Amino acid sequence: MTTCVFVQIRCKPGTTYKVAEDIALLEIHSEMYSTSGEYDLLLKLYIPEQADVGKFINDNLLRVPGIERSLTTMTFKIF
Repeated sequence: MTTCVFVQIRCKPGTTYKVAEDIALLEIHSEMYSTSGEYDLLLKLYIPEQADVGKFINDNLLRVPGIERSLTTMTFKIF
């Protein structure tokens, strides 16, 4: 079973579209949205069962140039 997490991403000014394009090429997310407010992008990811969530996000997502900050929300139960 995979772990579903939501990751909000704040991009450096003027880089949001490029960051979104680079993330899309990684093909690691199930959904990605542009958002208003403190963060620019919202991603829904399914982390492989045995993977360390923080390491997976750090190694696979946060290496994208232009990402300034992220906020990860873990999920537990689907209703």
